[in-house]
Amino acid sequence: MTAGFDRGADLLKGAARFERKPGFVARMIAPSFHKILDRVDEGMEKGSILGHLPDGTTRLIGGRAPGFEAEVKLNDWRALMRLATNGSIGWYQAWEAGEWESPDPVPLFALFMANGDALGETGRAQGPFRIAARFAHWLNRNTRAGSARNIHAHYDLGNDFYAQWLDATMSYSSAIWQEGDDLEAAQRRKWQALADRLGSPDSLLEIGCGWGGLSDHFAKGGASVTGISLSDEQLAWARERHDPSISFLKQDYRDTDGQFDAIVSVEMVEALGREYWPTFMDCIARNLKPGGKAAIQYISMKDSLFDAYAKSADFIQAYIFPGGLLIRNSEFEALAEERGLRWRDRSDFGLDYAETLKAWRENFDAAAAAGRLPKGFDERFQRLWRYYLMYCEGGFRGGGIDVHQVTLVKEG
Repeated sequence: MTAGFDRGADLLKGAARFERKPGFVARMIAPSFHKILDRVDEGMEKGSILGHLPDGTTRLIGGRAPGFEAEVKLNDWRALMRLATNGSIGWYQAWEAGEWESPDPVPLFALFMANGDALGETGRAQGPFRIAARFAHWLNRNTRAGSARNIHAHYDLGNDFYAQWLDATMSYSSAIWQEGDDLEAAQRRKWQALADRLGSPDSLLEIGCGWGGLSDHFAKGGASVTGISLSDEQLAWARERHDPSISFLKQDYRDTDGQFDAIVSVEMVEALGREYWPTFMDCIARNLKPGGKAAIQYISMKDSLFDAYAKSADFIQAYIFPGGLLIRNSEFEALAEERGLRWRDRSDFGLDYAETLKAWRENFDAAAAAGRLPKGFDERFQRLWRYYLMYCEGGFRGGGIDVHQVTLVKEG
């Protein structure tokens, strides 16, 4: 169990690099408040925001075509200044400071994502704020030491924390839902979808094995399984609770050198950063036997939004997953093909992720309300975590981000 009374402090400490207060310089470079609203309105091609402004007036933004409908109460004009200068990082900081509120932020996040192409740079960090965010993100890059530090900050928050809001399988990735499923059933359905891609391998490597449930699923199917992770907390859980035949190793994927019939990796590659995507594909190609298959589940950013997204850093990179970057489908596929890994049968299920995030948030809120969250997570951290789950749900509902499974087949 993670010790101490300031659990989550490493995440919040790392995020402090991205914090910029809207001072005199920001006031000089930011347009007037209503001009900011005008820019948002121009880019709102579908859906609407009903805004209650600090001067007591109400303004409808968008409303020209059907779409998500959001309601926002601006308590302080500085929220718009933060949005205009520091993008999604500033918008979160404004929320934390009580400068804006909403009865349901999810449609608001979905709106910004659904209108991302038309909004362009609106809502993204600008000028010196973008440069500062990009530099702070660079400091979190996933070198060997950086990977260990980043994994520790997020995944070693404590098994007792994650167990309060994940399902019994401790699956921390998108489920695949069918009518009547609860969260555990939907997660097991995801496991089976991955297993169906790989058949019945004799030997299997899981890159980023988490708490070990998927490795256990394959071991019960008869495979000899090796699972690797850099999280001490996750590995302790996996070794204690799962099939003793599984070899759970604390190992960087760059150090893995074996020959396996199959490889599986679920939502690990987004944590690496763009400069390490080729290294990940090298790992797949190096460790697969000729004719072997890899089943990869990963999260992508819409191609048309990717360049603007990759130029800076967003709320998720600053506060939740240091060093990460969502995948660009076209680039990821090209890297695979260059290494003799044939790209096959991609499936897309972003709305399933939205439902998964909603279920997690409901579980988290219930645990917080009942006082079941472990000691040490203060109110600030709890608000951050709730915001994170809502922010991601909105992104998937808005369609700008998606989740996929794909099969890679190594040429013989």
